[in-house]
Amino acid sequence: MSHDATSASTFRYSAVTFDCPDPAELAHFYREVLGLPVVFSTDDFVLLGQEGTAGLGFNRLTDYRRPTWPDPSQEKQAHIELGVDDLDAAQDRLLALGAVKPEFQPAPDRWRVLLDPAGHPFCITTLV
Repeated sequence: MSHDATSASTFRYSAVTFDCPDPAELAHFYREVLGLPVVFSTDDFVLLGQEGTAGLGFNRLTDYRRPTWPDPSQEKQAHIELGVDDLDAAQDRLLALGAVKPEFQPAPDRWRVLLDPAGHPFCITTLV
């Protein structure tokens, strides 16, 4: 069966969703960090986003297990990279919002690895 390229569906990246124990708590953290409004919310799922940008979702998982990064016993599964102008200032703000800085930092002059309130590693960098 042949498909005409002009009639093919168009795909757009719309969101990535993180599993977590408390979607409202994690959405609050990322809402403060990224300034994205809540566009949909239930007890078990919250979606942040705005028209023209990709969203960020948070899904309640009752048996959620925090990543143990850098220990591989419970892998991180995924992480996001956030571009910042000043690593130290961004790190201070994120820590004040509830992020945690692990002791191990693979390249602290180029990027910093932090953990969100549900334990997901994420990076801040001046490279993007």
